[in-house]
Amino acid sequence: MNGFLTRASTALVFVVVMLAGLFGGIQSFVLLFGVICALSLWEFLSLSLPRGEAFYSQRKWLAMLLGMSPYVVATIVQLQFVEQPWQWLQAVLIFALPAVFLLFIFELFAAAKSPFANLATMVLGLLYIGMPLALLLIIAIDGQQYLPKVVLGLLVLSWANDTGAYMVGKQIGKTPLFPRISPNKTWEGSLAGFFITFLAAYLLSLWSTGLPLKDWLVLAVIVGIFGSLGDLVESMFKRSKQIKDSGSFLPGHGGFLDRFDAFIFLLPFAAAYLLFLK
Repeated sequence: MNGFLTRASTALVFVVVMLAGLFGGIQSFVLLFGVICALSLWEFLSLSLPRGEAFYSQRKWLAMLLGMSPYVVATIVQLQFVEQPWQWLQAVLIFALPAVFLLFIFELFAAAKSPFANLATMVLGLLYIGMPLALLLIIAIDGQQYLPKVVLGLLVLSWANDTGAYMVGKQIGKTPLFPRISPNKTWEGSLAGFFITFLAAYLLSLWSTGLPLKDWLVLAVIVGIFGSLGDLVESMFKRSKQIKDSGSFLPGHGGFLDRFDAFIFLLPFAAAYLLFLK
């Protein structure tokens, strides 16, 4: 009973904070997902970088700065904090590669046992977490227009897929989906999650006039496929580290990476559709 109350209390606070951040305006949205980005990166790096090696803390903070940089740059550009943002962005890109190569120099003098594994982990944090959440800013902020309903819609679709798969899979699931990575996930649960995601997409089309039904249904397909794969990818990561949860920031729910793994993973594909293919 105590476990249920803990999970319910955390879920309630989580939903209130998410809604307040999304509908409190652009600034609160940027702050909300900046915190999510930072905490997800922190969990990922805490589990990935070797704690026993010298300069662990320095390496971790360098990786945090690198991983957060796409989100910070996207914030500056999207909120128009600079004049001629595209010229400014070009300058940032010119200096980005030299900045990454400074990490090679750091590892050269750090004398780590696995320097290139450390480098790969530091860059992976940027690719796996920082860049997808930077794309979320581009989806949500279109010039002077802020689109919180689109972001909430993607979150709802992701949670509908995950919750539907879990609930139905737990009750009637029998056929393992990917036993090598996640033995408890089943085809029955995944198909149910897909169906519930389509139902959520239809309801979102009635609530949000910003996107027509066709676009919500395409996003439902993207979420159903790539959100599920993102969940499996994080399960693969946790299995490789022999852990159950990525962290303990959310009592009863694990860490931020546990809660946003599917959402972060689907963002590049949703952005490709919303920004380029639509």
